[in-house]
Amino acid sequence: MSAALLPATPPAPTVPALRARLRDGKAALIEHFRASRPTAPAAMRLIRGLARHVDGTLLHLWQHALMPKGAALVAVGGYGRGELFPYSDVDVLVLLPATHGDAHDNDALKSTIGGFITACWDIGLEIGSSVRTVAECVAESERDVTVQTALLEARFLCGSRRVFDEFRRAHMAALDPASFLRAKTLEMHQRHTKYEDTPYSLEPNCKESPGGLRDLQTVIWIARAARLGKTWTALAANGMVTPFEVKQLQRNEGLLKLIRARLHMVAGRREDRLVFDLQTAVAESFGYQSTRERRASEALMRRYYWAAKAVAQLNQILMLNIEEQIQGTGKSPMRPINDKFLDRGGMLEVVSDDLYQRDPHAILETFVTYQQTVGMKGLSARTLRALYNSRDVMNGAFRRDPVNRALFMQILINPTGRQTHAFRLMNQTSVLGRHLWVFRRIVGQMQHDLFHVYTVDQHILMVLRNVRRFFIAEHAHEYPFCSQLGAQFERPWVLYVAALFHDVAKGRGGDHSDLGGVEVRRFCRDHGIAREDAQLIEFLVREHLTMSRIAQKEDLSDAEVIEAFAAKVKDPRTLTALYLLTVADIRGTSPKVWNAWKGKLLEDLYRATLRALGGAKPNVAAELEARKQEALHVLNLYSLLPGVQQPLWDTLELSYFVRHDAADIAWHARSLHRHVDTRIPVVRARLSSVGEGLQVLVYAPDRPDLFARICGYFDSAGFNILDAKIHTTTTGYALDTFQVISQHVEQYVDVAYRDLISLVEIQLSEALAAEGPLPEPSRGRLSRRVKSFPVTPRVLLKPDERAQRWLLSVSASDRSGLLYAIARVLARHQLNLQLAKVTTLGERVEDTFLINGASLQQNRQQITIETELLDAIAP
Repeated sequence: MSAALLPATPPAPTVPALRARLRDGKAALIEHFRASRPTAPAAMRLIRGLARHVDGTLLHLWQHALMPKGAALVAVGGYGRGELFPYSDVDVLVLLPATHGDAHDNDALKSTIGGFITACWDIGLEIGSSVRTVAECVAESERDVTVQTALLEARFLCGSRRVFDEFRRAHMAALDPASFLRAKTLEMHQRHTKYEDTPYSLEPNCKESPGGLRDLQTVIWIARAARLGKTWTALAANGMVTPFEVKQLQRNEGLLKLIRARLHMVAGRREDRLVFDLQTAVAESFGYQSTRERRASEALMRRYYWAAKAVAQLNQILMLNIEEQIQGTGKSPMRPINDKFLDRGGMLEVVSDDLYQRDPHAILETFVTYQQTVGMKGLSARTLRALYNSRDVMNGAFRRDPVNRALFMQILINPTGRQTHAFRLMNQTSVLGRHLWVFRRIVGQMQHDLFHVYTVDQHILMVLRNVRRFFIAEHAHEYPFCSQLGAQFERPWVLYVAALFHDVAKGRGGDHSDLGGVEVRRFCRDHGIAREDAQLIEFLVREHLTMSRIAQKEDLSDAEVIEAFAAKVKDPRTLTALYLLTVADIRGTSPKVWNAWKGKLLEDLYRATLRALGGAKPNVAAELEARKQEALHVLNLYSLLPGVQQPLWDTLELSYFVRHDAADIAWHARSLHRHVDTRIPVVRARLSSVGEGLQVLVYAPDRPDLFARICGYFDSAGFNILDAKIHTTTTGYALDTFQVISQHVEQYVDVAYRDLISLVEIQLSEALAAEGPLPEPSRGRLSRRVKSFPVTPRVLLKPDERAQRWLLSVSASDRSGLLYAIARVLARHQLNLQLAKVTTLGERVEDTFLINGASLQQNRQQITIETELLDAIAP
């Protein structure tokens, strides 16, 4: 509508009236959407209705703002598409004719435009605005691809149509499709990296994550820049997509828009992340209800992940297709690989679009060829499209076909490697779930715990990647010991199968390890795996949690623990396989779960069990004597006089020497030989021998609240306790060693570490010298994950097998001050702590304490202790 055709200007309504009109109109649209069935058409009616509602409001304000003749108001960005989600930004461009020059140099013009923008904010319209001439738009878009993209979707609202048309022509003339493609591709890769290159994070961003709305918008932007079309239908008319793909694109785009609209509505703010706090409410707005078998949020998220997976597949196909069109790579020469596949510039291409319909075996041959052909970087758009359109071919008969089963094993066993890349491609193209139907059941399956950060299928592929890296020389620096074991391990594909199946039965109810064992036994039978290897694979799947549990929860200095574990694994090959799978599994859960201390515990358990499997009964006396001799050798290196260690060692029982290695024993003797009878607490700290955090030694006259005061200090100073070795000498002194890591500083330079060590030694000594009651523990804030997936606090108190001491097991959601709160209860009841195993699994803690004390002999006191502990660990 040109300025000359605007109707006669009616009287301007008041600001309160306009604000009420804008608010009430928006509220009515949202309420109608809330009450409607959750369908994609309902979402489109809402987001288009909101855009039209804002259009009318802006037109009204423009009419009364006395804007200069020749100026135009233009919607840009998402608003330019004619779409507004309930709390999306409203981005506009005030387009000026060239005769007005720079608006900043024209006070009257600046005042008029400022008045218009102020009026928008006064009535509650939160807009993002820019003011430019046509030339300034072109210049700015050449500097910034974000501006170039926003202007690409410019939509005329009101004012001068002539100046808008001039802008449109100039902008498109300056747009270079090849440069724009390169910039948007790099931008997309950067965005995908930010969101961990997966659609399957447990709190995805439905707009920005891989497989989100932005991936679809990127395709349309590039297509518009290349003059290939502005809609999916137009792209189909130009041969870029097939009619079937158009239906898939429209269906999945509609679902993502519906989820985003409902997410805004439920949150009451702009929120594009499906965070745990909101997933259940959004799911319930769809009509999902929680059942005993499945949460409402799980049903919604599974639907989201399937849509995101389809979008990611289609995005890859279309981006490659458009790239070939723009850059002409579709006409590049191709090298025949065999009678079914071609090499198109490093991309594997099928010889014909109907290859997979004619020869279903070629589906799995695709990945065998990809593995075996040097220089293959991926699959071409034609191949991806052919796989996408052949999913129905992969039916029950396909899965039972002996040729296909042999090809699948060939991918696993392939000596050239690249299993990680092959299986990721198979999952992205839905081939993996189609061939392994049991795997299809866990695609998009959420994990309701506090340490996994991926869906089950993505976690499995991460574990497969981690196992595979143990056999690749380029990754030997990451986990040298695992790589050393991997180099000596025959038939590594056995571990790949175990990795694929270790969590494949999650989400069914029951023990997923046992159910997975049943599934992998069937797989081994169907795929002709030899009995010996099949038995090892089944054992690994059934017992994949065992080694981690023993290392983190049981006393590794107890010979009976080691002997029992050795009896379970039976032989060194099984032990090595279980160790490698365990390390890969823990690393594949979350970056927060793995740390060097857990690595040391697992390695210690592996080495101790390997010795036990050697056949000889452990000679504890000989082993401890060797450990003492090694410690003496270390002391000699520090030029200490012979025998200085003996007064301290005479006060220590056998259990001390069993639970410490020679390096720690020497460090303790070197630090304490002058202070054996001191009444003043001695605190020493050093860099941890496992390469992460600090080791802190405390030596002081024992008292019931000593452990609590130590925990209180570490809590207030921002340290997490990873492990605690607690000992009491025969003369009544506590000799405790703690493995701690800072909550705030991930990495220190040497100078900072020296300062930190001095600070800990001084401050902890002062805290232990303090008298008076223990301060109340702080109730640390719970994270969103803990609030969404709360752990039911549990306390179990029972006598050990010898009925001399008591085992206290505590399970709870992690928070700052938790260990201190537990220690205060133990101190209050004058319980002596002899061993502490502190295990943090993401944001859940599983702690075990060995304690004794007179109050444990009374049933009523036991109940009181357990009750107080439950109160202390409650969130």
